[in-house]
Amino acid sequence: MTTCSCCSSTADGERKVVLERRVRLLVGATISYNVAEAVVAITAGAIASSTALIGFGLDSVIEVASATAVAWQFSGRQPEARERVALKVIAVSFFALAAYVSVESVRALFGAPAEHSTAGIVLAAVSLLVMPFLSAAQRRAGRELGSTSAVADSKQTLLCTYLSGVLLLGLLLNSLFDWWWADPIVGMIIAGIAAKEGQDARRGRTCC
Repeated sequence: MTTCSCCSSTADGERKVVLERRVRLLVGATISYNVAEAVVAITAGAIASSTALIGFGLDSVIEVASATAVAWQFSGRQPEARERVALKVIAVSFFALAAYVSVESVRALFGAPAEHSTAGIVLAAVSLLVMPFLSAAQRRAGRELGSTSAVADSKQTLLCTYLSGVLLLGLLLNSLFDWWWADPIVGMIIAGIAAKEGQDARRGRTCC
């Protein structure tokens, strides 16, 4: 596997099997949650004419692509042989997310203000609670296993946590104070972070 000093494997054969199974379960949970999240966010976004909500839903689709790459890697008998390909898919998903959030943030700044969305606020709040758990659990397993791709995907999930927080803040500020511009501005910052994570994933430097 592609590793670095803080992500070297310390697991023996039996422990390695347990960790690989754990990564598969966590990735499966991430995929399932993000599929549901995408459906709810895009539907609620279309109803409320919210670019931020629709963008959040599409981010969930990108997260599914990243997690699916890791699931594919660990479905084989030798995950190490598939890690480089998985990292490339994860890097592309980061870049796609950065590009999309950037474009949608600019569009939101010059577009019509979105309407209030109770469903969007609830979804963002739930994601803000769920995503950190999934990210931390996969990151721990990935580090002990020595898998750079598993750690990289956990960072993609962590980024989804940041986006959940930004979305929640934006929706609340829009609903309470009509500060419609707050969400797209913070979204641009998130896009910059995503681009940096994409570079790290492409170079295999995701664990430090």
